Amino acid sequence: MTEQTTEPVRETAGTPAPHTPAVTPADAADAARLVSFGLQPRLQPARDAEYGELLRRYREDPPFARLADAVATGLGLIVLEVSDRAGMAVTADEDSVFAVRMGDYARRAATDSADRFLHGLAHLALAAMAFPRPEDLADDGYIGRVTVNGVDAFVRHACRKLEERAEEQGDNTDPVSDAPGLEAAWRVWARRSSTGATKDARRLAGSTTGIVGKAAAFLTESGFLQRTGDEAGGTYRTTARYQLQVRDLAGGAAMSELLGLGIVPVSDGTATLLPPDEGDDLDLVADAGLPFS
Repeated sequence: MTEQTTEPVRETAGTPAPHTPAVTPADAADAARLVSFGLQPRLQPARDAEYGELLRRYREDPPFARLADAVATGLGLIVLEVSDRAGMAVTADEDSVFAVRMGDYARRAATDSADRFLHGLAHLALAAMAFPRPEDLADDGYIGRVTVNGVDAFVRHACRKLEERAEEQGDNTDPVSDAPGLEAAWRVWARRSSTGATKDARRLAGSTTGIVGKAAAFLTESGFLQRTGDEAGGTYRTTARYQLQVRDLAGGAAMSELLGLGIVPVSDGTATLLPPDEGDDLDLVADAGLPFS
């Protein structure tokens, strides 16, 4: 009697593992469709049945989720979160065709190099005021509120702080638009008119509130902010996508420098850099925020 042995089944390259269903063209189309929904930041899953169904499939069908992730990766996208609150939240890496760089935005917004620099600072300040504390950034239920006038006042407080620091250190305080970091920002921002209203009371696009307003409008069009009113130059609330974006990019040197000046957040969309009252323990961390670069 001869002993029979059973050879193990060996998989060959390119052969699907047993019990693994093959990916169909329909699956690939659905995965790409989900990514396309993610590229529409203002689209809410609760208002689109197909979007909501694809999100459910992503959560419940791991092979489909991996396929959707692969489609996003191939397009140069990073999946930040997939949930009912944010949908398929994606951000583009630097080499993606979908990347929107601050430099490109600023060049479209202004032709003057100093104005382009100020547009970048406006985005930095908006993010700092929207999520001024680490716990705000970590809390999925937190909604930040900002106003155009509040952001302008916040930056002007920072300008005064930086000017005082420069004087103490004996630094040159003449405006130099191509200097690195925030030291150049206050020199330009502090000397720019806050409103510069025209004869019909419209604020000038090149004024600091005009620059902040344009930055807020850009973030609203991108699905990061929602406009809630016209008070204080325009009031806005943050979205889940903006929180994810800020969380993903938090910790840059410019944000650390800005918040290191001593930001004191106020929940009504305004903020101050004045020292808090004694005993007011806000437990702030200098590197919380978003470094738009």
